[in-house]
Amino acid sequence: MGFLTGLFYPWGILLQGLAIIHFIRRRPDTWWLWVILFLGPPGALIYLFAEALPDAGLLRGSLKVFPRRKRIRELEHAVWDNPSAGNYEELGDLYMDDGRMGLARAAFEKAIAARSDSIDAFYRRGVCAIQLGDAAGALPDLEKVVAKEPGYDFYRAAGLLAHALARTGQKERAEELFRYVTARSVASETYLNFAELLASEGKNAEARQWAQKVLDKKPNMPGYLRRRERPWFRSANKLLKRVPA
Repeated sequence: MGFLTGLFYPWGILLQGLAIIHFIRRRPDTWWLWVILFLGPPGALIYLFAEALPDAGLLRGSLKVFPRRKRIRELEHAVWDNPSAGNYEELGDLYMDDGRMGLARAAFEKAIAARSDSIDAFYRRGVCAIQLGDAAGALPDLEKVVAKEPGYDFYRAAGLLAHALARTGQKERAEELFRYVTARSVASETYLNFAELLASEGKNAEARQWAQKVLDKKPNMPGYLRRRERPWFRSANKLLKRVPA
């Protein structure tokens, strides 16, 4: 192993550093850390090929940041001359992709003021409100969407409505809606929001069951989906550690 390490010097230190940075950011299986540390540069190289290289596909959205921001600037100028609902909806979508939820919410408000028949604008404004921690503000929009189309966005709208109900203290309505949605959707987000509600009600055993269902999906998932679901896997593990059996 020392001979192999010498072959990589001084690039081996860089390889290990890159591997560790990726590990901290993406949090794959813990045993990869031991591969990086104990196998040295060869282990880091194995890790980067096995984990970091496939993750490159997840960076495509990040690579679009410059054309997206260029389009945002174009639309910000365009709405002065043409404040149409379509322009504001597109601008809101781009703000959401860019992580600027406050601006996105304001754009959807203007889109709805210009044309109030777009269910998608109400939905996205509700999502922005949830992301901003304003569950009460999200309720009217999500209720409108779910009343018109219960399965909107593969039942995510209904799942977020249940979450907003729970956040605003309407736990009985929230639990009833969560049970309806989880019978039709396998979204990890919905499972974990339901688990949080159950834990807040002292239903620890059932809360742990729903968190465990998120982790139980992992072995049968293709690699690209496991990578996308990592934040939910971490949240599920945290809940299981926090909520006593």
